[in-house]
Formats: sequence, structure tokens, C-alpha cells
Amino acid sequence: MTARRTVPHLRRPPHGARRRRARTARARDRDRGHRHHGQDVSHVRAGLDGVHPVSPRERDEHERFERPRRRGSRPRTKDRPTYDAASVARVVTIDRGRYTLTAEDGTVFTAMKSRPLGRQGVVVGDEVRVVGDLSGREGTLARIVEVLPRRTVLRRTADDDEALERVIVANADRMVIVQALADPPPRMGLIDRCLVAAFDAGIEPIVCFTKADLGSPDELLALLRPLDVRVVVTQRGGPLDEVRDELRDHTSVLVGHSGVGKSTLVNALVPDADRATSHVNEVTGRGRHTSTSAQLLALPFGGSIIDTPGIRSFGLRHVETDHIIRAFPDLAEVALDCPRGCTHLVEEPECALDVAVAEGRLPAERVTSFRRILASRATAAEY
Repeated sequence: MTARRTVPHLRRPPHGARRRRARTARARDRDRGHRHHGQDVSHVRAGLDGVHPVSPRERDEHERFERPRRRGSRPRTKDRPTYDAASVARVVTIDRGRYTLTAEDGTVFTAMKSRPLGRQGVVVGDEVRVVGDLSGREGTLARIVEVLPRRTVLRRTADDDEALERVIVANADRMVIVQALADPPPRMGLIDRCLVAAFDAGIEPIVCFTKADLGSPDELLALLRPLDVRVVVTQRGGPLDEVRDELRDHTSVLVGHSGVGKSTLVNALVPDADRATSHVNEVTGRGRHTSTSAQLLALPFGGSIIDTPGIRSFGLRHVETDHIIRAFPDLAEVALDCPRGCTHLVEEPECALDVAVAEGRLPAERVTSFRRILASRATAAEY
């Protein structure tokens, strides 16, 4: 093993190698008494006395490199702008986030929903306040800033097991339940469900039977007569005077399966509507969807009509029994004597409606029809 050679003329200093360590900026500032090497104390004191120590040019140069504030430069406030003086318009149709509106003077323009509305829905028939360019020229876009209170709301769920409610239209005062007498065959279950939704929303229902030249409405009329529901019957190429009388000066919404003739009826009532129509599938007996979105149209004889896409299900999970029975004042008065929690169905042993029928105060046909539409809420049968 070779011994380490010693160099007598290279001695280690007593305090290490005396290497100069890099000093941090904080240590340098501490040694200088927290003063910048180019700072003028007299200039700072002059700034405290009211003279700005930095020139506007230097200030602008520094502000370029400053980061923007996280919450913005405006102070937070609970005061929100008011739009009481904004123009009022009505939603005609909706297409991929763009709303077609009509103003009070008849001008048609396009708008979008403003951010403060958040997730608040805007549906066909809504009356809204709008700001921006309302001229309707190509390329212009207004903003919907407020939705006025709705007088009525027609809603449904996709199915009875789904809790999510979907608003169909707003501010309609009449519901026209369109049902074909043949091709496709009529379905009383859908009529009952639509009646329940109309009574729950406070909308007056009207049943319109189409294609009377292919089938007879007598059986269905006998089922609806005890409910005091208005019924009109039409046929292909026939007169529509009775339908016009029911729709005049009202906002009516058409509801029904695909292929029952809703769009055909709209084209006959509004000649320039140009709504697409189609035929019924000969194999399945069902119509195909031709209307993809709801649209509000002005009637030439007064009022307006809303054509909706064909429905395949009409869920009623959101409907309560007390809301339905209010549409029948005579039954509601008798139902006050029912025990708490009574569903008014046939299986209820102490329902006051049965007592009233036995005493002759209520017609049995009316109670039976009322219970039929109530039972449609719980049935899962084809409709």
C-alpha cells in the first residue's frame, strides 16, 4: 500500500478553503438595511409627502408585466342591472342554442340566452325581455336577459320511472289532443294521460279526432262524454270551422303520436306554415317523426298554435292527485269527506265518491271516467 504523499508548502487554512459562497438576495438586502442599491431615501420621503416617486412612463412599463387579478378588477356587488325598460318578445322556436323570437310589432329576430340566466330553461311560448340588436337583419344577435313569469307550464317526464321533468311549452291556455281514428289506430291511454297533464297544469283540454273518413268516433265519444271534455271531429279534406272556433284568440298546443295528422292540421289552419308531413308505416302501424322541434305559429283568424313533435311516452310522475281533482268541482267537493290519504281509486274501501254514487249525488259514469284517467298514472300498459 502506497503511503500518501504530503506537500509541506500547501497547507490547509484553519477555517476551510475560504471559498466565497453565493449570497442570496435576501441576505444582501438584510445587510443593506432592506434598501435597494439604487433606492434614494430622500425620493421616497418626497413620495410620502404627496409627490409620486415614479413617473407615468415608468409606471406603464411596470404594469405591462403585472399578472391580472384572479377575481377581476371590478369590486363585487349585490346590485344587479334592471331590465324593466327592455323589449318584450315571445319565443317561437329553438334550434341548437339559438332562439327565434317575435317582437310585439311582429319583427322576427334571433337571440341567445345571457349568462346571468344560468341553467334556467327557456322554452317555446315563453315571454322574455331582450336587449341588443332587435332589427332581425342577417348576422345580428340579441340577448335574452329575463324570463317573465309563466301563466301555465305543460310538463312531462320521459317515463313514469324518471324523476326529471321536461317542460314542453309555456303560457298555453288550451291543449289540443290530436288522435286519429284509424291509421294509426286510436289509443285511449294517451288521451287519458294528456288529460291528466292538462288538468294538472290548469290548461283546458280539447280532443280532436282526425281521419273520421276511416273510422267512427262513437265509442271514444261515449268514454269522454262524462268528463265534459270538448271534442271536435275532422276528416281529410273536410271543413275546419269547428276547429277554428275552438282555437280563435287562444294559445293552443297540439299533442299526439306521430302520424295522427298534427302537422297536416297546422298546414290547413296556417297556409304558409309549410310543416313537413309523412305517412304511417304499414308494418308497425306507427307514424314517423317529421317535426323535430316545437314551433309557435300565428293563426290568421286570431290566436296562435304550437306544433310539437310526436310523442311516444308521456310520463306523469310529477302529477299529484289533488291537482287533478281540482279540475272537477263536483268531485272535489265530495272528495273533502274522504279519509286522509285516499287515492279515490276503485280499491279504496271508504272513498266518499262511492258513497255519493250510491246516494245518487254523482253519476256513476263520471266517477268511472275520472278513476280511469287516475289509473292511467300507475299503469304501464301500451299507450
